Amino acid sequence: MANVTVAVPRARLVLALPGKTFTALTRWPVIPLVILTALVLTAIFAPQLAPHDPIKSNLAKRNIPPAWTAKGTAEHLLGTDPVGRDILSRLIFGARVSLLVVSISLATGLLVGTTLGLIAGYFGGIIDELISRMVDIWLSLPFIVVALAAVILFGQSFGVMIGLLALLAWAPFVRNVRAEVMVLKTRDYVALAKVAGASTARILVTHILPGVLNTVIVIATLRVGQLILFEAILSFLGAGIPPPTPAWGVMVADGRNYVHDAWWVSFFPGLAIFLVVMSLNFLGDWVRDRFDPRLRQL
Repeated sequence: MANVTVAVPRARLVLALPGKTFTALTRWPVIPLVILTALVLTAIFAPQLAPHDPIKSNLAKRNIPPAWTAKGTAEHLLGTDPVGRDILSRLIFGARVSLLVVSISLATGLLVGTTLGLIAGYFGGIIDELISRMVDIWLSLPFIVVALAAVILFGQSFGVMIGLLALLAWAPFVRNVRAEVMVLKTRDYVALAKVAGASTARILVTHILPGVLNTVIVIATLRVGQLILFEAILSFLGAGIPPPTPAWGVMVADGRNYVHDAWWVSFFPGLAIFLVVMSLNFLGDWVRDRFDPRLRQL
C-alpha cells in the first residue's frame, strides 16, 4: 500500500495588536521616546511639578513610606528620606540636574573628540600617532580612581563633575571619527577640492565633516546613557554632585543604610536611572541601525 502524505498547514502566531500599532512599535522606538520626553518635560517644568521643596528637611516626617502602603500619606506620594525630604520632589529636580550636567559634558566631549578625530585622520603621520597614543593612555587609566583623585584635589562642585564627564566622553569620538576620515580623505571629491584650491579647514568642515556626522550622532546617543550612569555612580561614591543638591546618585547613596527599613529611598531614584539609561541605549541602537548604512535594518 502506498504511503500517503498529508500536508498540514502550520499554525501562525497572531499578535493581538492592530497592524499600524504593531508596525509603529517595531519601526520606531516609541516607548524609549515616551520615557525620554517625560524626562525632558519633567526637567523643564520641575518647579511647577514638584509638590515640595526638594532641599527643605523635616525630621518629624522622616522615612515616611509611599502613599499606597499602610503608613503612607497622600502628601508624600513616594515617601520621604531619612531627613524628611520629599522623594518625588527630589526625583523631579534630580532629572534637571542630570540632564544639565550630562548635556554640557557631552557637548564638550563631542566638540573636542570630533575635532581631534578630524585632525588625526586627515593629517596622519606624527600628529595621528600623538593623538592616538593620547587616547590609548587615557583609556588605560581607571576612570573612577581619577575621578576620586580629582575630587580630593579640587573638591565637589558642578564644574569638577562636568569636567570629569567631558573627559570620559571625548575618547570614543576620536577613534571612530579618525577611522571614517581616513577613508573619506581618499575620495575623489576631496581630491577635486584640493585641486580647486580649497583650504584645509574648508575641506575638513565642508567636505569631510558631513560624512562623519552620522557616526557622531550615533556615538553621542549611545554615550548619553553611559554618562548618566557614571554621574550616578560618582554621586553614589561621594565624588559627584555635592549635597544637598537633589541628584539621583546622591539619593541612592542617602538610602543605602536604610534599605531594610526604608527601601523606597534608594529604590525610586535607582528605578529612574534604570529607565532612562535603558531608554537611551535602545534609542542609540535604533539610531545606529537607522543611520549606519552597514547596519541598516529598517
